[in-house]
Amino acid sequence: MIHMSTMKIAMLHGPRDLRIEEHPLDTNLAPNQVHVETQISAFKIGTDRGNYEGAEPVAGAPDYPRWVGDSNLGVVVAAGNQVTRLRVGDRVVSRRPHQSAYVADADEVLVKVPESVSSEDAVWSHLYTLSAFCYRKAHFVPGEAVAVVGLGVLGLGAVALAPYLGARVVGIGNHPTRLQMARDMGADEALMWDDEDLQDKLADFTGGLGIDLVILTANPWPAWRTACEVVRPEGRVSVVALPGRGEAPLDFNPVSMEWFYSKGISLIAVAGKGADQYPTRSGEDRFDAIRSCAHTLCWMERGLAPSKLITHRMPYGQMAEAYEMAYHREKNMLGVIFQW
Repeated sequence: MIHMSTMKIAMLHGPRDLRIEEHPLDTNLAPNQVHVETQISAFKIGTDRGNYEGAEPVAGAPDYPRWVGDSNLGVVVAAGNQVTRLRVGDRVVSRRPHQSAYVADADEVLVKVPESVSSEDAVWSHLYTLSAFCYRKAHFVPGEAVAVVGLGVLGLGAVALAPYLGARVVGIGNHPTRLQMARDMGADEALMWDDEDLQDKLADFTGGLGIDLVILTANPWPAWRTACEVVRPEGRVSVVALPGRGEAPLDFNPVSMEWFYSKGISLIAVAGKGADQYPTRSGEDRFDAIRSCAHTLCWMERGLAPSKLITHRMPYGQMAEAYEMAYHREKNMLGVIFQW
């Protein structure tokens, strides 16, 4: 018997042309598949806003019309007879788009949410896992001084993770509201990027040793410049941003001898896999997407609370309104949850 249903999904048909559409959904499950109904999805403002406004496509991203979003929390409502890792009734987080339901293979990156973790925290777990990867890819050592340049959801995730990883962290942003958010998430210091005394204040913060690791989460070129200027000689810049995406042409050399060669810094792209200094004999990835996300959820069991940054809770029907707010760079907007 063929079971057909429908689901709603947000589709971007071109710049600033976001529509909620109804699509068919085949719920006739294969033995290794699960059917998930979405409860909430989260808006990753930086990347999603770039997609919405028609910025330079990210490599591997689909063309228009295309789905948007990649932070989804739902409940398993049916499972094939060979599924063992998940059960009906489990809450799961996935990197599925803004959509009301989906069918997926059980070995996809679906991670069960512990009972003690709220849905409004868990929906951010894949994004916070990326924040954690910024540290691991750069071989962060506990006790180092870290500066996070760019205080959106991803950057504030890196700030919030600092005490769990053993870092002293300063948030560097472009608006007082975001500096306060950084302090609320546990930053030891928060400073404006254009502060005339920024270097002196960072020297005080580090006792004169300098910033060991900069985590760059903001796309604009001034943020790149700030990251390269504030990191100490021989330090590292962990780049999880998409530098220059949606920005005007450069008016400076992004790898100026003054910042790059003369300082001997390392620029690290937060993509792919992190080097494993102590691999398993089997070659199995100890830090694959499922394990890493599950670890982030463990931090949430111990108090990590992304939901503190939720500024808007909106029904999915108002999604286009939320994207327009992001397009206009409203600084009072940060954590946005769409309710399904």
